[in-house]
Amino acid sequence: MSTTPDLSTAAWRKSSYSNGDGGECVEVADGFPGLVPVRDSKTPAGPALSFTSSRWTPFVDALRNGTL
Repeated sequence: MSTTPDLSTAAWRKSSYSNGDGGECVEVADGFPGLVPVRDSKTPAGPALSFTSSRWTPFVDALRNGTL
């Protein structure tokens, strides 16, 4: 059993926290229960990281409240 999600059909969206001038752009893919795939929008064919939802949520919360 593989623990690596198949991201070949992933629908990527740019994070609302990404830089608007085309610089620091992060994309995330929805539709993977319990996982949050993340990639650099400048290299869409490059590697993607997958985080569990339980790890991703505190990261986003820290961005929102300014502790990162």
